[in-house]
Amino acid sequence: MNSAQERKYNYDIKTALQKAASWCAYQERSQQEVRDKLYEWQMKTFEVEEIISLLISENFLNEERFAFSYVSGKFKIKKWGKIKIKQGLKLKRVPEPLIKKALNSIDDDEYFETLQQLLEKKQQTEKEKNTIKRQFKLVNYLHGKGYEKDLIFNLLKTS
Repeated sequence: MNSAQERKYNYDIKTALQKAASWCAYQERSQQEVRDKLYEWQMKTFEVEEIISLLISENFLNEERFAFSYVSGKFKIKKWGKIKIKQGLKLKRVPEPLIKKALNSIDDDEYFETLQQLLEKKQQTEKEKNTIKRQFKLVNYLHGKGYEKDLIFNLLKTS
């Protein structure tokens, strides 16, 4: 048994609430992340749901704020496309309407400009000489970053 399995958490609801609140204050969290953390602390289901409710009512936990923060960070910092961002939010069990609302906060011009910059940067480092293989590699790279194939193809046609 490793040390992580040996560790026994024995938090009362007040302590768990305080720890969860400071964890949420440090960085935006989804409800699912907090729920997982509370279960990791071996809290009971009714305690987990009570703590989640209290965190929401005290505004430590806000799913919409989390979704907007996640979208902004993944797009502006990691340069992810909407497909990859959406998958990430789904994994965190953010409701579909919130995902759509948060994704709509990305400016279309900025989105296309970021895609263009990624393409230009990749074109400079791509060593493949065969045109077809090169195009394929560029498409795969950009699609892997989460950008829509139709946008990628349109961009490649014009560049």
